[in-house]
Amino acid sequence: MADTGYGTLIKEGLWGNNQALVALLGLCPLLAVTNTAINGLGLGIATTLVLTLSNITVSLIRNMVRKEVRLPIFVIVIASFVTAVELSMNAWFHELYKILGIFIPLIVTNCAIIGRAEAFASKNRVDKAIVDGLAMGIGFTLALVALGAMREIIGMGTLFSQADLMFGEAAAGLTITLGDNFQGMLLAILPPGAFIGLGFMIALKNIIDGRQQKRRSRISESEAEEMAPSAG
Repeated sequence: MADTGYGTLIKEGLWGNNQALVALLGLCPLLAVTNTAINGLGLGIATTLVLTLSNITVSLIRNMVRKEVRLPIFVIVIASFVTAVELSMNAWFHELYKILGIFIPLIVTNCAIIGRAEAFASKNRVDKAIVDGLAMGIGFTLALVALGAMREIIGMGTLFSQADLMFGEAAAGLTITLGDNFQGMLLAILPPGAFIGLGFMIALKNIIDGRQQKRRSRISESEAEEMAPSAG
């Protein structure tokens, strides 16, 4: 991973090694707060900030921290940034802060963050640690928003409800209502709906990856057949 290019880091963070859909890390907040797209976006941005800032700090101090105590040091770094993000949300996004509740301080226990600090930031330069943190955080955020949007549409018949909690009063009109008579399916916004929705998303990703793999195999076989006569 030390010589991984920026493009590969971005692809891995957004898709190839998405922390929610492939690594299956951080599932507790992902499943708990994604009853609406805005809730998912709020927690996703908070997680991305902590992940990126932690990666930067861990990369900067990686040569100064002894191997035996690296994990407690990493946790202290992550907890410090989580506290800063929590206080900031309480100050500027208080209503959204109350909705997300305990899951903001619980970012400290998100395995995706400590995992990237240990597996990547502690072994790479700051520039690559920044790209890795942003890519992994945005990939995680996209999964949160996609699952939240799916559950909100099916469960409540709306999309981007309570957008004003994040974007101000002017965003109140962004809420999309899918028909006046649609009452929604309660199961979608309950915990079982979160598990079912995440399962569909993982299945869809596996189908797309499988088709891409078959396409690459066919292209490789075609190129091999074209090269065979000339080689002979």
